[in-house]
Amino acid sequence: MNKIYAILAFGASLSVVHAQDILTLEKAVELAAQNSPDLKQSELRYEQSDWNLKAQKALQKSSFALGIDPYTYSKTQRFDDKFSDWYTTESQSIGGDFSIRQPLMATDGQFDFSNSLSYMSRATTRSVLRGNDTISETTTNNSYADILKLTFTQPLFTYNQQKLTMRTLVLNAENSQIDYNLKKLNLEVNVANSFYDIYSQQMVIDVATEEAKNNQESYDIIKNKVDAGLAALGELYQAELNLASSKSSLQNKKVQLENMKDNFRVLIGMPLNYEFKTVGEVTMKEVTVNLDKAVNFALENRMELRQRKIDLEKSQFDLIKAKAINEFRGDLKGSIGISANSGSLNTLFDNPERTPTFGLSLSIPLFDWGYRKAKVKAAEISRTLTEMNIQDEKLTIETTIRKSYRNLQNLLSQIEIERQNVKNAELTYQINLEKYKNGDLTSMDLQLQQNQLSTKRINFTQSLINYKIELLNMKIQTLYDFERNTPVANLNLFVKPE
Repeated sequence: MNKIYAILAFGASLSVVHAQDILTLEKAVELAAQNSPDLKQSELRYEQSDWNLKAQKALQKSSFALGIDPYTYSKTQRFDDKFSDWYTTESQSIGGDFSIRQPLMATDGQFDFSNSLSYMSRATTRSVLRGNDTISETTTNNSYADILKLTFTQPLFTYNQQKLTMRTLVLNAENSQIDYNLKKLNLEVNVANSFYDIYSQQMVIDVATEEAKNNQESYDIIKNKVDAGLAALGELYQAELNLASSKSSLQNKKVQLENMKDNFRVLIGMPLNYEFKTVGEVTMKEVTVNLDKAVNFALENRMELRQRKIDLEKSQFDLIKAKAINEFRGDLKGSIGISANSGSLNTLFDNPERTPTFGLSLSIPLFDWGYRKAKVKAAEISRTLTEMNIQDEKLTIETTIRKSYRNLQNLLSQIEIERQNVKNAELTYQINLEKYKNGDLTSMDLQLQQNQLSTKRINFTQSLINYKIELLNMKIQTLYDFERNTPVANLNLFVKPE
């Protein structure tokens, strides 16, 4: 039975190890790009704006419509005051109409073609009172009718609404795609920060585990000495306190790691039961960054600036709409067509009647208590604010890049300092290790030196991580990868809907 239990326990441990995923930074970024909820929402918003644009483009093409009235029946009764007679009308009809609509984006006008064909059978009964008798007279009429018309309408002295609507939807789609790309880039930074935080915490736990192990060994040694009467009881109490403190500190760090992992799982869009361990090689590779090149490239390519320009163009549209409030405008409308009716379908078009129409209507504003003027002024102020936002955005971009550049230079100095600290701590530890072997140093003192060495190594690794994070931040800020000396490419990161 003991062998069976041992085999089952070994198999369970293998399944746990197998279930834990080894996660590199590249794989984490890839998972986040596929599963991030925020990124998926941004992608859906882009697709929504793109479909709206497609719908508007379809609206500019010819549209065809067919209407059919298979059967209509009605019976009405009315009284004629002039002749004091009652008329009862019973009618039946069938018909249909066909229409074509063609907008003209160039002029904001529209052509409409329509043809309506119908058949009606009508019977009218007249009730006439003669003395005490009522005489009914019925008249029956059967007729076919056809109306064919081509109409053209054209707004005058106003802005082109079709062009403005189309341009607005194009800008909305572009803005949504830029928003997606920005979230994609920012997600890479967030994933890297969270990934390296977990990586550092795992190192901290390794050090804390080693410290707890050393405290356990020291406690066992001192306990044996106390039991043998070779050490005071107070040393045992202190060793027991140190051991309890190290175990508590280790447990707290493990809890912090699990909380960080949960946040990381949410960030990359993985389930909360997803088990992983971060691995990566943190090495030093000094990268040369040209500040002038970084600033100039960012000002030429940063997508936030394009977003501000989109806002500026849309604010101009708002100004155009504001100026069109209560404006002087006209509408030109004309049509040509024929109308025919007959009692027989064969002779329907024997004598058609031409039915041309033409009209020009003007709208002349008189007084609106300053409403239009106020709306125009508000739109002009909004446009001025948008222009100021562009300048502020440029200044913010340059300031951020200059700050990042100085951080990189400072981090290079910090890395060298931490590297030297590690060397000094290693030499100090080696010296104290010899003292410990010769009996000139207690295990507690040696442990302090070992903890100091571990701390210096963690600080050195953290300085390397900070440098890599700052390099990534510089890439995002400038859209230029100075490590590979190439611009950031492939920003259209998903397929547009067809």
